[in-house]
Amino acid sequence: MNNPYQVLGVSENATDEEIKSAYRALAKKYHPDNYTNSPLADVAEQKMKEINEAYDTINQMRQKGKGTGSASNTNSYYGNASGSQFYNVRIYIQRNMINQAEQILDTTPQSNRTAEWHFLKGMCAYKKGFNEQAMNYFTTACNMDPNNSEYRSALNNMNVQRNYNYGGYNQPYGNDMSGSNCTCCDVCTAMMCADCLCSCCR
Repeated sequence: MNNPYQVLGVSENATDEEIKSAYRALAKKYHPDNYTNSPLADVAEQKMKEINEAYDTINQMRQKGKGTGSASNTNSYYGNASGSQFYNVRIYIQRNMINQAEQILDTTPQSNRTAEWHFLKGMCAYKKGFNEQAMNYFTTACNMDPNNSEYRSALNNMNVQRNYNYGGYNQPYGNDMSGSNCTCCDVCTAMMCADCLCSCCR
């Protein structure tokens, strides 16, 4: 990968705010919405991936003390999406553009409906208030990829919410991937995931 600072067009001595502003400007410029039915769509998609990776790399470097200051991880959701075939869907969900996200997911061939596809369908259902559907999608995602902490946290969050609504934590709903009842650590993790799901990692 190229120097992440060069990708964003900023100096290595740039402040966190300058880096964030540069990222936002580039993300806005190369957003998929700007290139619908355009011959430059593929080029813009590749550029967006580079921008996401650069921003995420800078965040990680600064958090580990390898750069200047400590960059905010506010937009890590974009970074997490950079290596995903569904990164556009993640961006749409982050922006509460659920219909657009579902349009992409629903036109995905059956052969490409991976664990991540089910997770993102669950995210869409959750954002629309269809908790039972969200639970089913999250459960399927966990069954397909049981070691993925993102999917498991989402499922734990749904378990916690349902158990809270029904007044107890002794009977987890769905497929409890931990193989045991919800622990205090699971509850804490799930509560953090709840905030992530509600805000889609603003």
